[in-house]
Amino acid sequence: MTGAAPLLSDVFGFDAFRPGQQEIVEAVAAGRNVLAIMPTGGGKSLCFQLPALMREGVTVVISPLIALMRDQVRALQETGVAAGALTSGNTSDENDAVYEALTSGRLKLLYMAPERLGSASAAGMLRRANVTGIAVDEAHCVSQWGHDFRPDYLRIGALRRALDVPLFAFTATADAETRAEIVEKLFGGETPQSFLRGFDRPNIHLAFAAKDRPRAQILDFAGQRRGQSGIVYCGTRAKTETLAKALRDEGHEALHYHGGMEADDRRRAEARFQQEDGLIVVATVAFGMGIDKPDIRWVAHADLPKSIEAYYQEIGRAGRDGAPAETLTLYGPDDIRLRRAQIDEGIAPPERRSADHARLNALLGLAEAQTCRRASLLGYFGETDVTCDRCDLCDNPPELFDATTAVRKALSAALRTEERFGSGHLIDVLTGNATDKVARHGHGDLPTFGVGQEYSRSQWQAIFRQMMGLDLLRPDAERHGALAMTDDALPLLRGEATIALRKDTVRAAAARRPAANAMVSDEDAPLLSALKAKRRALAEAARVPAYIIFTDRTLIEMAETRPGNIDEMARIGGVGAKKLESYGDAFLEVIAGEAAHMHPSRRKLAGREAGGVYDRLLEAQARLARGEMGTDKPLSCSASLLARLARLGSPDPDAVTRLLGEKRAERFGPAFLDVLREAG
Repeated sequence: MTGAAPLLSDVFGFDAFRPGQQEIVEAVAAGRNVLAIMPTGGGKSLCFQLPALMREGVTVVISPLIALMRDQVRALQETGVAAGALTSGNTSDENDAVYEALTSGRLKLLYMAPERLGSASAAGMLRRANVTGIAVDEAHCVSQWGHDFRPDYLRIGALRRALDVPLFAFTATADAETRAEIVEKLFGGETPQSFLRGFDRPNIHLAFAAKDRPRAQILDFAGQRRGQSGIVYCGTRAKTETLAKALRDEGHEALHYHGGMEADDRRRAEARFQQEDGLIVVATVAFGMGIDKPDIRWVAHADLPKSIEAYYQEIGRAGRDGAPAETLTLYGPDDIRLRRAQIDEGIAPPERRSADHARLNALLGLAEAQTCRRASLLGYFGETDVTCDRCDLCDNPPELFDATTAVRKALSAALRTEERFGSGHLIDVLTGNATDKVARHGHGDLPTFGVGQEYSRSQWQAIFRQMMGLDLLRPDAERHGALAMTDDALPLLRGEATIALRKDTVRAAAARRPAANAMVSDEDAPLLSALKAKRRALAEAARVPAYIIFTDRTLIEMAETRPGNIDEMARIGGVGAKKLESYGDAFLEVIAGEAAHMHPSRRKLAGREAGGVYDRLLEAQARLARGEMGTDKPLSCSASLLARLARLGSPDPDAVTRLLGEKRAERFGPAFLDVLREAG
């Protein structure tokens, strides 16, 4: 086996390893199963490229992005390494060259996209080749509920078993849960030799700011760094285009990038960013994974990222050369509402949605942090020994206030309303806002009604946001966003602990302009998300557009009125008889937890006055099923007969007798006539 030091110097041009690299290189070269968590810019690629030259045979590299593979192959070939890639972007000549090098035994590194693993020909080719190891880049993509899940990564474990070779998994983004999932899915539960090389990127300055004219905030941030390469991440495709234009209007070289662009346009944007100095890319998260540009000097988020993992990976694209780099992340109530909705509208089971809400709480905790932001970020990944002089909170520590009383009031309001409501309703209770909903549930009589009038509604929203950032309250995925207390909240509720919150956040909330109206209130937003998720599932099963099931307007009315039975559902605009029959029960289950069984004859009367008449006729029949004294032989009417009576309208004794017949009319006639008279 060739030694590592000569190859490191002669092939890659480095005099020494970066911290942590040498141990990983030695483990991979020895053919052990390896899981390495290394910070972005920490030199992960070298940890599988160098051992591939030390070992016999071919190392297969599974990588999620064609652009990244082509860049790495080109760089390796420039150094004289026999490397190739099989991608959908190859020409036939390029593929032939790779196959020839593989057949002749010259190839040392073969890059492949995970999508190719599903091909029988690819599997056969790898079995015939002298494959001696599999390297998996961006291994967190195997996590089914992660922010970069790639379904084809699930095939890698089977490939490892089929080839019976060691596997080397690398990622920069994996909390403890994701690491466990990587071990399960890629290593089949076998314990790999693990290397956790820390997550700190001390050269990156961290900063967050509440949104206040966000476009101006981004333009100002970019203006102070004019001529430097940067990335602006946005939550929507449309925003990437409008913000890129705004930057160009300010004299910056800027372009947009999102998944809706043509493939050629995306490739041109990637190539320009790699090659040009001082270019700004305004992008969705579709841009960035695998970008090797070392001198990105800043990353800004115009909208809150999806999670701390996503945030860490996205800011990690800055300063990969080790020189100082800066970040700015903007956030606001609309961002949080959007992220909550994305979780609630997902297809994940309730326990996973609960975990995702906890992850979002952790990101809110980072945004609303009271002390060093780097300590909060690295603490999430399990690092506690942190030093920092490069974050906005170390630069200017925020002013805190004793919020123990306010937090206890909020927790008490949640407890006394049985943890069945979201922050909107709890704030109504605390501020003494006697809404119809407060009255309907009798919450105006609670001891906590009106006890929080020292704060405005927007200030209470800031307090609740900080409480969720501290994970004292967490949305309950099975109760459509109702806030449930965590164990950390109990000492506060019992008066056994005190708590401080940020004064600047609460003070700013009082002066902040109200946000634009959302489709529904904060209180009803989680239910609307759950209804949309059900609609999407039904639409996908039927292979029709979602609006064919129900329009947004119909779902909004369901979320706001919360029908409790099929009659109330039938009165919702856009719910006709056919859709009520097809989808009524499914949506009632989302709203009420279950839908009462109803005979088809009764269902046809849903939402009409005759439906109520039918129910009262059914009650009268049940009372007289064995006669007035309860001792007669059982007798009843069919559901269709009761429906005909309910539609009869007028209390005509002769008509009732004709419908029922002599025997049934004798037992039920007088009671049924009373029901019809009352209805008339």
